[in-house]
Amino acid sequence: MKYELESHSRVAVIGAGSWATAIVKIIQESGEPVGWYVREPEIREGLATEGRNPIYLQDVHFDRERLQVSGDINEVVAAADIIVLAVPSAFLKVTMEPLTVSLHDKFIVSAIKGIITDEYITVAEYINRAYSVPFDRIGIVSGPSHAEEVALERLTYLTVVCKAIENAERLAQKFRASYIRTIYSTDIYGTEYATVLKNIYAVAVGICHGLGYGDNFMAVLICNSAMEMERFMNETYPADRNLSASVYLGDLLVTCYSQFSRNRTFGMMIGKGYSVKNTMIEMTMVAEGYYSAACIQQINKKFGIRMPIAEAVYQILYKNASAQATIKSLTKELI
Repeated sequence: MKYELESHSRVAVIGAGSWATAIVKIIQESGEPVGWYVREPEIREGLATEGRNPIYLQDVHFDRERLQVSGDINEVVAAADIIVLAVPSAFLKVTMEPLTVSLHDKFIVSAIKGIITDEYITVAEYINRAYSVPFDRIGIVSGPSHAEEVALERLTYLTVVCKAIENAERLAQKFRASYIRTIYSTDIYGTEYATVLKNIYAVAVGICHGLGYGDNFMAVLICNSAMEMERFMNETYPADRNLSASVYLGDLLVTCYSQFSRNRTFGMMIGKGYSVKNTMIEMTMVAEGYYSAACIQQINKKFGIRMPIAEAVYQILYKNASAQATIKSLTKELI
């Protein structure tokens, strides 16, 4: 029997970083109360006393009367119908570890733009396997979007993805605001892998920027990244999808070009000569592209897809390859 998401469902968000904070802001615009699982005591205190996250997106203020913040994940999950996951993929397992409440009657939404690092599967695949949540109870919310622009209420388009288009339309009602437009899709696999791959390519763009390459080359690099993404999609999970759509190409472009892109920033520091270790220490936010590079490398061992850009990023980040020499070699493979 097909599952139907109900429009009056209660929403809770798991995570307290910049994207989680932006999502809570969007959902609160509807006037409904929002449950919020926040592990960090200092963030809970800031929300309780000042109605704002003292670490991420500090200028966003919340209506405390419609905010149900808790450091107990079971309390938050038990009180909600829709659970939005918005933590870095590398920390998802640790975040969910204390959970004892069943997810069988919940609708799980991934707003995570990464992959489960030690299992080489997407968040939707992990939730399905680890918690026995069927795919018709799993949704995805994707960009192109940066939390900082949502905080500034700049016009943003979000793509809401569910196995049934009707559920995507109902879920989208929770993510609408005067500055948020929503698009619907049923391509769970393609959307998740597009978010994984675009982070790797943004790291590549950042490395090249740090090395001093200009806009002319960047245009070629990003075009080749889009083609590489298309090859991966077509050979791993072919489907009737338009890879020029905003959830694929748009998200790739904004992640590669935006000043807010942490993956581009991460790569730029590598290109300027920082070590991977020092770059990770310097950055206050997680760059998903670092973890994604290793995962895609592992997944591609099975398929053998030609992915010179992803391979170059992997060699630089994990094999201590010279960024300058690796990118110079890469330039000979682009078309």
